[in-house]
Amino acid sequence: MIRRWLLSLCLLAHAAYAPAQQAETSGMSYLDNGVIRLGMNLEIGGAITWLSESGSDENLVNSHDWGRQIQMSFYSGPTPYEPDGKKPHPSWTFIGWNPIQSGDCYDNPSQVLAHENYGETAYVKCIPMHWPLDNEPGECSFEVWATLEGNTVRVRSRLTNARGDTTQYTARGQELPAVYTNGPYYRLFTYTGDAPFTGDDLYRVEKIWDTRIPPAEAPGGPWEGWFATENWAALLNEDDWGLGIWSPGSYQYTGGFAGEPGSGGPKDSPTGYFAPLRREILDHDIVYEYEYTLILGTLGEIREFVYENAPRPTPPSYAFAQDREGWTLHNAHDGGWQLDGEWRVELSGERPALSGPLTLWEAKDMPIVRIRAAFNTGEDTARLRWERLGPNGPEHGGEVEFPVTPDGETHDHAIDLSKAAGYDGYCMRLTVMPAREGGEGKSVVVERVGKGE
Repeated sequence: MIRRWLLSLCLLAHAAYAPAQQAETSGMSYLDNGVIRLGMNLEIGGAITWLSESGSDENLVNSHDWGRQIQMSFYSGPTPYEPDGKKPHPSWTFIGWNPIQSGDCYDNPSQVLAHENYGETAYVKCIPMHWPLDNEPGECSFEVWATLEGNTVRVRSRLTNARGDTTQYTARGQELPAVYTNGPYYRLFTYTGDAPFTGDDLYRVEKIWDTRIPPAEAPGGPWEGWFATENWAALLNEDDWGLGIWSPGSYQYTGGFAGEPGSGGPKDSPTGYFAPLRREILDHDIVYEYEYTLILGTLGEIREFVYENAPRPTPPSYAFAQDREGWTLHNAHDGGWQLDGEWRVELSGERPALSGPLTLWEAKDMPIVRIRAAFNTGEDTARLRWERLGPNGPEHGGEVEFPVTPDGETHDHAIDLSKAAGYDGYCMRLTVMPAREGGEGKSVVVERVGKGE
């Protein structure tokens, strides 16, 4: 297995379609619209193991082992993960809790529970396996809806957790999804600059992992990380044709190539890899969904599709009615998923913080950040920090202090950043620091953060 070292478009309900053409839970399930052909392997959790042009026998997807394919993969604690004392494979003790769609590193496949195929849309539900463990099914289920549209596959994926361990583990990067291509598709392109959606020059990821070197010893790790300010990446052959992915809202990516570039099929070791990443807290009972689009075409066609469909960068506005909106915690914890109209956070340790997800907006478009929250901290100030887009992704932008009334009552706060040093250009993340010190009884209840009205 080769794994990364770093750790609504198509809300389709299968019940809305005509009766299923097939409902077997074994073999291959294919979709073909005359432009592209997609295959989901029901022997290994319904992972995507075939993607090609219609009528072509050149499959782009690598299946050298069950850790590849195009598949769902999630990460959480504890690390190492040892249910009932079962030990992970020695090569993968660092991974922790890691259910994946295809199967485990001991070649035990995931089990498909349900499958429906409607011709251009397919649905699959499975019980995943924990990659590092021998025959350890996850206490969760995975679901995938895939629909062909022209030269694209629109995919919605869902994790439903039912873990007995109710510990709230720290946020980790999630592969949304993991994508592996065959050896000819080794030229990895993306956009990382500060002029998104202008046709600016692309960036080529040159990382090649010599797989004779163990991943822990590979210089800089086996994969490269980058920040895709247009939310896409593409693995191409020497004719500039191949597979792209567009993941709305995903700015952090990882990927590269492993082995000898240029040749090899689905069962061979050489492989290209990329994954859109997002840091998320995965609660024991969370229902977590994400969407992405796979695009077959030339580099120009892939980027053109993204330009035609992607929203342009706008200031964020977060309302914590049902979930955390991708925010994560440092020296703090909450009551878990699902929220009930507000986000109550208990503060502990030094410099507790609530950090937003990576996004992208121009500072001039949000000179004032509004926070509606109740502070019960014993301190009459809080701080707001922001990161801006630098040459290598997000970097520290600045931090301001603002007054609060620590009475536990909800108040509106307007933080004027228009003259703050370092608040300029493109920004990528907000962090709220409610107190300098957490402790018993200290909390903040947040309703909204962002541009507001």
